[in-house]
Amino acid sequence: MKTAYPVALVTAALGLAACGSDAPTPDPSASQAPAAAAAVGPRGDLARRVATAKDRRFTAAYSWTGAGSQRTVTVTLAADGTWRVDIPGGAQNGRTAVSMVGRAEGVYQCSAGGGCVRVARAAGTVPASVDPKVHHPFTDWAAALADPNAALSVATAPLLPNVSGACFSVEPTTVSIAPPIEPGIFCYGDDGMPTGFKTKFGTLTLAGAPGPAPPTADLAGPVSNGAPLNTSAPPAPTASSSRR
Repeated sequence: MKTAYPVALVTAALGLAACGSDAPTPDPSASQAPAAAAAVGPRGDLARRVATAKDRRFTAAYSWTGAGSQRTVTVTLAADGTWRVDIPGGAQNGRTAVSMVGRAEGVYQCSAGGGCVRVARAAGTVPASVDPKVHHPFTDWAAALADPNAALSVATAPLLPNVSGACFSVEPTTVSIAPPIEPGIFCYGDDGMPTGFKTKFGTLTLAGAPGPAPPTADLAGPVSNGAPLNTSAPPAPTASSSRR
């Protein structure tokens, strides 16, 4: 009888332990779920899409509606990281087509008959007087949109017309002489494909399925020592020209 009592206590304790083992083991990730959900807001969603976009290589046509008539801009992001954007009416008040080409040695402005003139070391440093701006969403602005530390305010936005995926309204949050991007609407597909943009330079809309990327983005002419062409918004179409 003296040994039975301690044995009974041990048995009861083991029984309680066994009952306790039936309870589910706490999941450490469960406490992190609310924090993770809070982090995936518009800013996180945009950063995820842009990070995927930065790895994409393609050739694609975009409808560009600016101050003048609608034109088609061709964007080439080559396999080796070089890029080229062909912009009809991108210079001389809409009278001349130009191509902006980014290569390891710098950024060139190319025009028919004028060759290619190096205008900057990088996409984000093209002088305003020769900058058509259309290339920025595909080059230096993408880096700012994917940077969680960039001084930007991001909110969801309605889809632009004829645009798929998701759109985001982006505004710089600090007053700066040179903000990282211009305010606007930036749209990307779930696969990271840039599908549309709307900023001060106008609206770009993906105009069909993208094609394969070339190995490199070629210059649109020979390198020249001449002066680059000034860029400005193309003139609005007149009533007489619209009837042609």
